[in-house]
Parts: sequence; C-alpha cells; structure tokens
Amino acid sequence: MDTRTAAQHFADTWQQAWTHHDIDALAGLYADHAVHTSMPFRPPHHGKAAILDYIRWSFDGETPITVSFHTPLVDADRAAIEFRVHALDGDQPTVLAGCVFARFDPDGLAVETRDYWHTQPEPHDHTT
Repeated sequence: MDTRTAAQHFADTWQQAWTHHDIDALAGLYADHAVHTSMPFRPPHHGKAAILDYIRWSFDGETPITVSFHTPLVDADRAAIEFRVHALDGDQPTVLAGCVFARFDPDGLAVETRDYWHTQPEPHDHTT
C-alpha cells in the first residue's frame, strides 16, 4: 500500500475510532512490533498490545464530542497528521490539539508512531 493511502486510512480510522473509543478498529492500524511514544519524555510502548493498553488508558474517563484529523502530510514512508479533539474529561470540557508522526511498512501498517499534544479547558467561544 502506498504511504499516502496508508496515512489517510490511519487518520480516518483514528477519527472514527476515537469518537467511539473503538480499540478493535485501532488494532488494525499497527504492526505487531510497532513502537509508539506519547510525548517526548515518556517511555515508548513496544508492541501492538502495549500500544492498545496505552490507548485504553488514555480513553478512560474521556467522552469525545468531536474528533477531527487533518489531511496527512506524506514523505517517503512517513506522515504527519494534525488532530483536534473536543471532549469531556470527567465533567470538564477540554480541547486536545496535537500531531501524530507515523512510519508505515509496505503493507500500510504503522510501525513507529509518536504524538505531541496539548490540552486546555474548552474556551467558551466555540469558533477556535
């Protein structure tokens, strides 16, 4: 699979799966030996099972309202994809904005991903 197709599939699947906390859909995006790093100073998650455990933990207590992933920027076997999530974290409306960097294998599976993201309380003006 070409990288542009793999990256768009990754973005589309994440957008839908995050909205519904669909771990099974996300499992199909990663190679068994994939490595994911969330934020620069956290230890990486090695292997699909560890990545899915991290995602489950991340979703705990969160209720997504809207999730959007932008069109991937692709070069060779890598892509950068910005995302924005409006959610309830407990009872607090929150905005999470970030970017995922992914490297794909020839089958279109992510073999290496890393995220950079920030959260803030949801502004009262919803035009942001």
